[in-house]
Amino acid sequence: MLIRFEVSNFRSIRESVELSMVAVDAARDEAQRIENVGLSLLHVTAIYGPNASGKSNIVAAMAWLCDAVRTSLRSWDDSIPIEPFAFGDWRHRPSEFTIESVIDGIRFEYVLELSQEGVSYEGLFHYPEKKRRRIFERDTTELKLQRGLGNLSGTRELLTGRTLALSIARRFDEPLVSDFATDLLQVQTLGLRDPAGRPQLLRHPTISLFEETEPVLFELDTGFTLADRAQALALLRMADLGIDDVLVVDDPRSRRPGRQAQLTHRSAQGSVPLDFQAESAGTRTWFRLIGPVLAALKEGSLLLFDELDASLHPTLSQQLIGLFQDPLTNPRHAQLIFTTHDTSLLNQLNRDEVWLTEKSGDGATRLGALAEFAGERVRTSVNLEKAYLHGRFGALPDTDRTELLRALGLIA
Repeated sequence: MLIRFEVSNFRSIRESVELSMVAVDAARDEAQRIENVGLSLLHVTAIYGPNASGKSNIVAAMAWLCDAVRTSLRSWDDSIPIEPFAFGDWRHRPSEFTIESVIDGIRFEYVLELSQEGVSYEGLFHYPEKKRRRIFERDTTELKLQRGLGNLSGTRELLTGRTLALSIARRFDEPLVSDFATDLLQVQTLGLRDPAGRPQLLRHPTISLFEETEPVLFELDTGFTLADRAQALALLRMADLGIDDVLVVDDPRSRRPGRQAQLTHRSAQGSVPLDFQAESAGTRTWFRLIGPVLAALKEGSLLLFDELDASLHPTLSQQLIGLFQDPLTNPRHAQLIFTTHDTSLLNQLNRDEVWLTEKSGDGATRLGALAEFAGERVRTSVNLEKAYLHGRFGALPDTDRTELLRALGLIA
């Protein structure tokens, strides 16, 4: 489970911001107690804020780090595709990432500092018996390993100034490294786009649940079963009770061989298949998220969702959050971090499950916990939606129309 994530000098994020999954109200049933670590962790966290305040960049930073571990060894030959803060001299400073997680009751910490030119620092640590111990640590290309991990020595031979040591070391047979790397690689993202503006490929696409052949997933295959297919169909029917089944057929519009889903609907003439593009935007969005959601719940992994409320009815958003909050549907303690504008969801969230972004006057993103807003603890009895809409917590768009009215010539 994720404990915390910290990042600086990434897109609109200038100074370091930290997102924590540590529960403030630890006595709640929804908070998962990790005895070996001495913390209670949350299964759900929401990030609110006005447009262009950097909500998406918090999620994108986490997704970038996970993708870096997957791809640095094969695609960072010429430069590192990092996007530093654009203003001032920050583009010449390193970007920094820190992620802490608990895996099988052991706390891990991974720290990374890098620029477009190369990696300046990287370290992976764990806390056996609550004491910090180095697994590996590198300063530029000089790598130090924990004693007894000689099977990782081959990492030095492949290490370059623009390759992550974790990308290399995870390929060797060392559970301390491979377990942590696997935990990162299981992180899934929904709603984000790649630098070219294309939707990111899903590791567990929903359509694979309904293929006639045994579904083959991507790098970290969990092997969907017939029971998973039944669960997927049940989730799909939550979006449209008229859906009977899902067919997977050849896509005639695709220039390359491809498959598409057709949802069959009950009608007076029986079950009628409907082209996927003819479905409502909400049904299409809900269909696409089912595979990643079921995989996260099955693996006990982290799901990042940018703009949860886009095309989704609030009732479906609430149902999705409930899947992660309910121990019956989330026995392996999967986590959901999402951005949204939907204030009605605040009625389903506790004060420690809400974070707020704002943009400063010089364009930098600030992130803060609602539970500790402005240095004062928010009472559990506060109506979060009402307080948010009344501007008590800030993080609302500036709707001053003066400049617009002047530009329209309506005022002097």
